[in-house]
Amino acid sequence: EISNHPIQIRDVLMREILSAGLGNGQTSRLTVDSHDITIILNTNETFVVYANDLLTDDVSVKLTTDSEDHLRLDPESFVYPAGSTQNQTVVISALRAGSVQVVANSDVANKEIVEDVFVRVTVAKNWALIYTSIVFGWVYFAAWSVSFYPQIWINYRRKSVEGLNFDFLTLNIVGFTLYSLFNCGLYFVTELQDEYEERHPRGLNPVLLNDVVFSLHAMFATCITIFQCCIYERAQQRVSFIAYGILGIFAVVVAVSAGLAGGSVIHWLDFLYYCSYVKLTITIIKYVPQALMNYRRKSTSGWSIGNILLDFTGGTLSMLQMILNAHNYDDWASLFGDPTKFGLGLFSVLFDVFFMLQHYVFYRRPREVSNSDLTTVIDAQNRPTNEATPVKY
Repeated sequence: EISNHPIQIRDVLMREILSAGLGNGQTSRLTVDSHDITIILNTNETFVVYANDLLTDDVSVKLTTDSEDHLRLDPESFVYPAGSTQNQTVVISALRAGSVQVVANSDVANKEIVEDVFVRVTVAKNWALIYTSIVFGWVYFAAWSVSFYPQIWINYRRKSVEGLNFDFLTLNIVGFTLYSLFNCGLYFVTELQDEYEERHPRGLNPVLLNDVVFSLHAMFATCITIFQCCIYERAQQRVSFIAYGILGIFAVVVAVSAGLAGGSVIHWLDFLYYCSYVKLTITIIKYVPQALMNYRRKSTSGWSIGNILLDFTGGTLSMLQMILNAHNYDDWASLFGDPTKFGLGLFSVLFDVFFMLQHYVFYRRPREVSNSDLTTVIDAQNRPTNEATPVKY
């Protein structure tokens, strides 16, 4: 009887081959033309479902979302016919601002065939707010990138680094090195990208090219400043024992994490996360030594206010961008549900405000003092009273 049904035998064999192929990790048979779509509230957008190879059987597809009130799909379900090369167009109608994932489901036999049919839909209230957010992003990127150079210029102009705290500088270079390690790892290393995708199957890589460029540039600019500390007048300034102790703790954390990752106790992605936690900690504490030094010297001479003004501009625009996006996408949970990023930005801006108060209010008439907050303050009382007031940078 088998010999009388060659077509059935062929179909059975094709199904077995397809099932075995998918089980061995081959690509899905159905996919979409775009996995990311931005749509404005109360408008329509489309995406296309298509087969990247001929199907041997009809596939029933049902589209679902993780939120019922943000958008409407038409059609919500369809059958993709075997052997067809046609495309299935799906219309998205935006009903409420927010972020929604559209995923496809099918029966057990075809589950892997539709696993690449997913779309991340972002429903925004206004295109103008999107463009404003983009402008804010580029402006604060530029402000933060340029903020390193006023200090470098002042050091070069004075041929001195007196007034620049070495603890701050040391913490900065360690922080930006770890930040660069995190960004380069997730952006360039395929194994780490695969590990991230495995943990977040439909998530986006959080590291973009501008993150890599910024972190590497920040490390480079900080290295220039450190080189200036080696060749210019620095009086008795040095890195404090407290800073060495803090850096020692950070070194132990990084070294132990790297050892555990090398021994396969934890994943290398976890090692990068631990590096990022150290960087966040440094961001919180790195301004304290400079603020304390300015207080002890009763002066901000040698400490660039241009650096602070640019950092304040970048931090303010960064927070405004987060608030703008939260409003435009009705996603306040991203702002207050995970306050780390916003909190760190606010913390840095508050320090910038404090430095501006030190420069423009508290120490407008700096005394003729100071090598460093870490060394003995020079007594200026023996200087002539009619001596000219020093230039404040």
